[in-house]
Amino acid sequence: MATRRSSGHGFSRSDRVNEQIRRELADLLRFGLKDPRIAARLPLVTLTDVEVTADYAHAKVFYTSMADPDSNALIDEGLKRSAGFLRRELGRRIRIHQIPELHFVFDSSVQEGTRLSRLIDEAIESDKKLNDELGEE
Repeated sequence: MATRRSSGHGFSRSDRVNEQIRRELADLLRFGLKDPRIAARLPLVTLTDVEVTADYAHAKVFYTSMADPDSNALIDEGLKRSAGFLRRELGRRIRIHQIPELHFVFDSSVQEGTRLSRLIDEAIESDKKLNDELGEE
């Protein structure tokens, strides 16, 4: 994981590089990637974070998808196959001494958050029904 040093401006250089790579990759996924195997599913993909190593050799690109779980395997494979193309295009867009090798990692936190929210809603609904039943008696 990249070291976090304060620059006096509130963000370290690594934070700015991480965010720039995330923005550029998001743009490339929307407009630059034409792979027919995953192109239809890409609008459902969101890049949540990028973590670049201190030497800029590697970058973990975290993504989430609102596609059905069966499509997630196809999306993962398509992103991994497109990593070389995306890295080359990234090199044309940003200027750092080394363009990192991209490693795509599925971020399940959004799906987990949705699941927990649904469980909370179900518990609240169950409590309301129980309170209504007790109030009628």
